[in-house]
Amino acid sequence: MDLSPTAYVILGMVRNEPRSGYEIKAVVDNTTRFFWAASYGQIYPELKRLSEAGLVEGIDASTGDRKRTRYAITADGEGELKDWLRRPPEVAEMREEGLLKLFFAGVLKPAEAVETLRAMRRARTELAERLRAMEPQKAEKLDDPYPLMVLRAGIEFNEWFAEWCERMETQLLEPARVKGRS
Repeated sequence: MDLSPTAYVILGMVRNEPRSGYEIKAVVDNTTRFFWAASYGQIYPELKRLSEAGLVEGIDASTGDRKRTRYAITADGEGELKDWLRRPPEVAEMREEGLLKLFFAGVLKPAEAVETLRAMRRARTELAERLRAMEPQKAEKLDDPYPLMVLRAGIEFNEWFAEWCERMETQLLEPARVKGRS
């Protein structure tokens, strides 16, 4: 069976404890979303496919009239997750609307285009601060050091990105470069 990246996100999220689609989305939004997002529109169809393939199993967790299914990884699902983890990464993708806008910013005056850099710098600085605030919580869980490593990668990457934006802003606004274009 050919699994999507979202399927592997789900397998990873239910590896330690059963979770509903809603709970998976909540965990994704506070962890992997910073580098690999998953929407409800991806999660629920994948849960169905994974269940049909025997990689997860649904557990009734209804309360009162409210229907709810939590999913747990099966032995086959655990094996599939481990096989995937042992293979080298195939996808290296970054989606950054600011970079897309900057790519086409040649139609603007530098003084206008620089606003994209400033917005990206603010966003990356805020994200680095938000991630840094999570660091003490992750550091407590030393039995699994990998989420902390990824968190630190996110912090360092966003700090670097903010610094890069600042350098590019300076470069863009240098008087020699903007002569006659500002």
